[in-house]
Amino acid sequence: MEITLRNRTNTNIEQYASFFQKIAASAEKILKLEKDNEISVTFVRSASIHKINREYRGIDRPTDVISFAIRDDIDMDIPEEEKDLGDLFINIDYAKKQAAEYGHSYQREIGFLFTHGLLHCLGYDHMKPKDEKVMFALQDQILDPIIKRK
Repeated sequence: MEITLRNRTNTNIEQYASFFQKIAASAEKILKLEKDNEISVTFVRSASIHKINREYRGIDRPTDVISFAIRDDIDMDIPEEEKDLGDLFINIDYAKKQAAEYGHSYQREIGFLFTHGLLHCLGYDHMKPKDEKVMFALQDQILDPIIKRK
């Protein structure tokens, strides 16, 4: 999977390139995905993601991760051969806070947010309990072998 990293923070994000590649390879294996998919990941702060959440989702608060899946837009005529999965925005402020709340490392939380957003871009959701169970089990299956919770 080709992963494009963008940085709107003062954090060194290059350290996550190989980490995200490991997660993507795990997802490709478990979900039997083609290896030539593409996704972009932008690291942002709470103020930026708050604005994105308000403008595009109508939710007036910051969040931890936002996914914009290419295939979610039913008004777009997307060719089947299109390999771009979409765009993720990861809030590093929430990642730090949630890592402390959940008692695991900051890297684990960043990996979780990437995995969560990637699954959304692949069409998974957690709006219904049945769907949540499937998505959350996949998150663990993809991420746990790469970085443990504690």
